[in-house]
Amino acid sequence: MISAKILGSAAAAFLMGNAASAQPAGEIGYETGALGYDALVAGDNALALQQLEASEREHAKDPARLINLGQTYARLGRTGDAARMFMAARDSSRNFDLVLANGDVINSRDAAELALRNLNEQIARR
Repeated sequence: MISAKILGSAAAAFLMGNAASAQPAGEIGYETGALGYDALVAGDNALALQQLEASEREHAKDPARLINLGQTYARLGRTGDAARMFMAARDSSRNFDLVLANGDVINSRDAAELALRNLNEQIARR
C-alpha cells in the first residue's frame, strides 16, 4: 500500500486541532515538502504552493499532490483551480490509500471527492 500524508480539506476545520499535532510531521513515503504537508499544517500557503509546484515534475499526476495543491489553491481563493485539482485527483487512473492529518486512512478518490464537495459547499455559502 502506498501512503501519503495529506491535509484533508473536507475536514480541515477539525484536522488542524490537536489530532493533527499528534501525528508525525511531514509526508509519508515522499521526500520532505513534496506534498507541502508541513507548510499547509502551519498555514503557510505560499510555501506550500512553492513546494507543490517544485514537485510537479516528479509527482505531476499524483493524487496526493493534486489534493494538497487543490487545498492550497482554495486557501488562496483560487477556487476554480482548486476544483480542477480535486477533479483530476478523483478521476485519476491512479488511486491509493492516503493518511489524513488526523490519522484516518481514506482512498485518494474518496478524499478528492470529499474535498470537492467541501469546496462546493463553501462556495454555495458565500
